[in-house]
Amino acid sequence: MARICPLFSGSSGNSTLIGSGGQYILIDIGRNAKMTAAALSDCEVEPSRIGAIFITHEHADHIKGLRVFAAKYNIPVYASEGTLRELERGGHLAKVDARLFSSNGEDVAGMHIDSFRTMHDTPESCGYIVHTADGRRAAVATDMGCVTDTVRTAVTGCDTLLIESNHDVRTLENGPYPYYLKRRILSDNGHLSNTACAKELTELVRKGTTRIILAHLSRENNLPVLAYQTALEALTSGGMREKRDFELQVAPSCNGAVTLF
Repeated sequence: MARICPLFSGSSGNSTLIGSGGQYILIDIGRNAKMTAAALSDCEVEPSRIGAIFITHEHADHIKGLRVFAAKYNIPVYASEGTLRELERGGHLAKVDARLFSSNGEDVAGMHIDSFRTMHDTPESCGYIVHTADGRRAAVATDMGCVTDTVRTAVTGCDTLLIESNHDVRTLENGPYPYYLKRRILSDNGHLSNTACAKELTELVRKGTTRIILAHLSRENNLPVLAYQTALEALTSGGMREKRDFELQVAPSCNGAVTLF
């Protein structure tokens, strides 16, 4: 049985554990090495069982623990060419086994991992699809201002989808953020709103997705209940029934529950 656990989720740090057959990978590592090791311990996973770390992009909330954790436990790190370049420029790859993610995907820890491009304000951000040994697929799709056809094609048919539901548009527009930051978040290279996220879910469930994890919620511009209700209303309006057609949850900012898929 495959497992997925959002260890951390939100603007203060993001990291997702995925594994099957006792082998695991991390997608992003946005909290420090000590906190990451403690979160793994809560999931009863030793750092030595992490086969690789896959980085979506170089923003601090996705890489804070990268250099120390990867070097300490000798874990290879994969990323796109543009992301590796930015990580190197920022000094995050010292003593790290950094590897360019192959266009054919990577076989790590008994799983096959593919990537797909996302729209974000970085040189080459991406999401990942994890194919487990028992034929399951899980997608991690966050930090994107819009869902492109590339993203839609990549995540369609995945059993489990961890997807960004970053902000409530009205809360953001009426909130304390400066104008330029609001424009950045709302742009096609920013972050996905609750409404934009929810709009995608019905068709994805129709095409096989049964577990949805709403992730990367803004602490200032969202509430878990808002993200959950927006997604639930879209799904039920599309004729879907919770617990029958899909399972829906919101990733907490830390210590996320392990979901089997």
